[in-house]
Amino acid sequence: MRTLVVWCPDWPVMAALADLPVGAAVAVLESGGGAGLGAAKGTGGGAGLGAAKGTGKVLACSPGARAEGVRRGMRRRDAQACCPDLVVVEHRAEVDARAFEEVLVAIEELSPGVAPLRPGLCALRVPSRFYGGEAEAAAVIAERLVALGVWDVRLGLADTLFAAEQAARRALTQDCLVVPEGQARSFLADLPVEVLDDPDLVDLLRRLGLTTVADFAALGAADVLTRFGRHGALLHRLARGEDPHPVGRRAVPPELQAQVVFEPPLETVEPIAFSVRTTAEQFVAKLADVGLVCTGVRLEADVNGVVASSRTWLHPRWFTATDLVDRVRWQLESATGPGAWGRAGEGHAGIDAVRFLPEVTEPLSEHADPLFGPRPDDRVERVVARVQGMLGHEGVVAVQAQGGRSPAARQVATPWGEQGLPVRSVSAPWPGAVPPPAPATVYPEPRSASVVGAQGQAVGVDDRGAVSCEPARVRADDSQAWQPVSSWAGPWPVDEQWWDEATSRRVARFQVVGVDGTAWLMVVENGQWWTEARYD
Repeated sequence: MRTLVVWCPDWPVMAALADLPVGAAVAVLESGGGAGLGAAKGTGGGAGLGAAKGTGKVLACSPGARAEGVRRGMRRRDAQACCPDLVVVEHRAEVDARAFEEVLVAIEELSPGVAPLRPGLCALRVPSRFYGGEAEAAAVIAERLVALGVWDVRLGLADTLFAAEQAARRALTQDCLVVPEGQARSFLADLPVEVLDDPDLVDLLRRLGLTTVADFAALGAADVLTRFGRHGALLHRLARGEDPHPVGRRAVPPELQAQVVFEPPLETVEPIAFSVRTTAEQFVAKLADVGLVCTGVRLEADVNGVVASSRTWLHPRWFTATDLVDRVRWQLESATGPGAWGRAGEGHAGIDAVRFLPEVTEPLSEHADPLFGPRPDDRVERVVARVQGMLGHEGVVAVQAQGGRSPAARQVATPWGEQGLPVRSVSAPWPGAVPPPAPATVYPEPRSASVVGAQGQAVGVDDRGAVSCEPARVRADDSQAWQPVSSWAGPWPVDEQWWDEATSRRVARFQVVGVDGTAWLMVVENGQWWTEARYD
């Protein structure tokens, strides 16, 4: 059997588009791309190197962004200069993997034994006889993925994995490029040596005058091993159309799903929740026997043999049997489809089966109880998980602190149950940051405010960070009355992204206390005052 490679170009963009408007120009930045040299000129509040937004490089971009000139490897500011409406998203590998899992499952429904290479790329042995031929099998897989919503899918078919991948990268959208049997080496011959994906080796080969795969393949195997080592010898075999590592099927985990069948069907929630407890305990025990815990589970409930309710639940730690029973109860209580489970009565279809399907499993050793200090209260986790079930996955978030200058920039919110996003270092120097304590209330949007001097003149800050006059009266919100200023501190001026005229920002922050004892964090920009936060 020959090898079929399925390639979904720009997969990080495809995974991110689920939460973005259709047709948006999108660029995904490399993880950790927010780190860089001084995001601000040192104008108070400290000095040194700071982490800066805007220095990341583009990992992938949408067709709309490419049409505006955005390319992979561009710096963020260059990409935004090409496309002012560009939507920039930080890369999250776990989102890519979770989204690609749906593709793998869809392909496995047609042909078991998929080998995921990375999110957006997988390989399998071609089930040609079952579908009437190699091209026909590829067409069926492409049609299935397009129906799933993966509109840009390309397939390549060849004798070796390397040749099939290169064929997929040269195929048209929703099409398959077939390399005839025995022609892998001739197909690869005219390709540039860059397809070997080894910058150091490619640079050396070009300096030796070897510019194509055929040039490299023509070298003697012993000479390549002596000059370039084992890795070079492996790439040499790939260039010759040999397959040193045949495609291995994705390891099928032990049968970890669990199901309970009700005969006769049950119509109310409490008997169902009581009946699934033993199955839930067996489900957790079976995972523990293979050294795993479940942090993401899909619950399915059948009515008349058809899945009538399906939902994926996440847990910030791992699911116990009690957690699973609670999720079954909450899911059925919130369901509004046929049967209206939770209310008894004639005409209501009953539940005839409930299944637990592990979607995210992790090693048990990574979730062991700490030696010192308690773990999060189970009751809190249960309440939060139930609220999330009612509001949706993004409805409940966990907040972490990160580095930044403004109070809003120091917050990062992650949906409850997910691992936290990479955050900017809190300990790194942040020139212009306001010193502690941090304000207790940060407004979602800054509120328009006013600060004037003793003669009613507007208070401002010049380019050198000097205050035009001492603040005498303040109005923290345009809807509030004026009041005298009791004390104030500042300014903390910041010149952000001064290198880019389109996104540069020059602001100065003040701490202002009114005579009533209320303290605010205020910012002035271009003569306009805003209230960012309040100290409670």
